Amino acid sequence: MSISTTKTRPIFVASRSAAPRRSPIHVRKSVVLSVFALVLLIYSLLPLFWLVVSATKSQPDLLNSFGLWFGSDFNLFENIRRTLTYDDGVFVLWLRNTLLYVVVGAGGATLLGLLGGWGLAKFAFFGRRAVFAVILGAIAIPGTALAVPTFLMFAEVGLTNTPWAVIIPALIEPFGLYLMWIYASESVPDELVEAARIDGAGEFRILFQIALPVLAPGLVTVLLFNVVSGWNNFFLPLIMLNDPQWYPLTLGLESWSGQANIQGAAPIFDLVITGSLLAILPLVAAFLLLQRYWQSGLTLGGVKE
Repeated sequence: MSISTTKTRPIFVASRSAAPRRSPIHVRKSVVLSVFALVLLIYSLLPLFWLVVSATKSQPDLLNSFGLWFGSDFNLFENIRRTLTYDDGVFVLWLRNTLLYVVVGAGGATLLGLLGGWGLAKFAFFGRRAVFAVILGAIAIPGTALAVPTFLMFAEVGLTNTPWAVIIPALIEPFGLYLMWIYASESVPDELVEAARIDGAGEFRILFQIALPVLAPGLVTVLLFNVVSGWNNFFLPLIMLNDPQWYPLTLGLESWSGQANIQGAAPIFDLVITGSLLAILPLVAAFLLLQRYWQSGLTLGGVKE
């Protein structure tokens, strides 16, 4: 027994010494950075906290109590009921319109971004660099600068004050196209595409059955960007729509807020705040459910081997 012990110990030591040692990662804690991060966190969450607290108050408590704490009564569920039923349930109608604009507009923009980005990444054609320059130039132009020309063009063809006046401009999203182009170039090898073509696969089958699982993180990232942009879209519906029946939530809540400036009309700030809280819940749920996809999409290319 003693002999075997003496024989095995050097082998064990040699194997440990031969194994590559990994240098430990030392995380330096900085008090200044920690305090700075804490201040930024409080600064970021303070408006959300105010919104949640204010949504639990009645109209008198909202105007007379301290803004960052609860009022004398807890009226959250009553405020939600009044928000959903006020003016024959017009809030639900605005929510339906917003879902329509987001599903068709953001979904269509994501699909067009996928097709365009894949085509630019995997197909060589004359003028591809010119297309790249046009896309970069379109990203640099703010959407508000194009709102008035877009309104004049849609007024010429008679599409203003219709849902198409909000949906069609939302289908064009150059940043999403650019992001899908970069993602498809970096994540899907050209050799994989060529092998699929040699095996007889068609171009749509290569894209939707072979490349799409690889492109999923980037696609979800683009989808989230488009959903947030469409959900918060305000200026374009403001100049395009006159009929409140086609308002999105942003424009509808702004009209409720402006009701306080109308002579003889009762202010409904409690419903505006409760409606704002209800309006952000779908976005929060979407980010929580899809965060692992869009985080991996955003960090693509952050590590070089």
